[in-house]
Amino acid sequence: MAVAPKSEPRGVPRTLALELARVTERAAIAAARLRGKGDEKAADQAAVDAMRDELNGLPIRGTVVIGEGERDQAPMLFIGEQLGRGEGPEVDIAVDPLEGTTLCAKDMPGAIAVMTMAERGSLLAAPDVYMQKIAIGPGYKAGLVDLDASPADNITALARAKGVEPDQITALILDRPRHAGLIAEVRAAGAAVRLISDGDIAGIIFTASPAETGIDIYLGTGAAPEGVLAAAAMRCIGGQMQGRLILDTPERRRRAAEMGIEDLNRKYDLVDLASGDVIVAATGVTDGALLRGVRFRPDRIQTETVVYRSEAGTVRRILGEHRRGLS
Repeated sequence: MAVAPKSEPRGVPRTLALELARVTERAAIAAARLRGKGDEKAADQAAVDAMRDELNGLPIRGTVVIGEGERDQAPMLFIGEQLGRGEGPEVDIAVDPLEGTTLCAKDMPGAIAVMTMAERGSLLAAPDVYMQKIAIGPGYKAGLVDLDASPADNITALARAKGVEPDQITALILDRPRHAGLIAEVRAAGAAVRLISDGDIAGIIFTASPAETGIDIYLGTGAAPEGVLAAAAMRCIGGQMQGRLILDTPERRRRAAEMGIEDLNRKYDLVDLASGDVIVAATGVTDGALLRGVRFRPDRIQTETVVYRSEAGTVRRILGEHRRGLS
């Protein structure tokens, strides 16, 4: 009797988690060689080239569904690019080879190399535009905060659910002129504001552990690729997030429509942004609150990487020592 062939298992093979760590480690090391040199484009290009080269060696059939570069003409792993050896599972890939290019160029805290891999069709495919975002950590009822509610209402709802007064809530917001009104509203509601110059992926992740980070809520507008990457991490560690693409020009609306986005004003929740089996890897480029930066020693290179996986709900920290092949 003929035996039916085994179907390929769904999800992303767990063996790829370590491979993703190698991808972000290599990108981080490449970027770190240009720390403090003042050349954002060169650092970004180095990270992109290293990440692409490493991904093309993996046994995957990968497609970049959201990447960095269209918006600001930066070096990029472009949307629709095929990566991998052309064998193995079909996967979606979202990348930010150097999150915090300015931070790296100025050798300031918080630059990381980060990427997500998920089952095919699991990550939001969208043009590289801006996105409105709101995020809180786990342990709250669904829908506690909402992108369409006022900052005061969100702060009040979160404080009530946490059992504290609004003045015990801290919001993390990118320090941008566009956020001046938002910052004023949050402070008027009684909450504190912590401003960051770049790095809203880590900023959103911080909401998942407020006891350690002091961050209760993330608010504001940032890049869409970072929104998808942050959502993928939140899928793994818990929390709530909403996002809405800012499609405020005919060209952006056209590009969104070409990518299959029918409701241009849609409010995406966490699972809309990243569903299915998801793995996220991030490696520090410069020292930061989330990860230690790359250390160059006479005989080795040291890295710190975090790997999240949604299926198992695991968070692994990897301290790497690289002794050959990276000089």
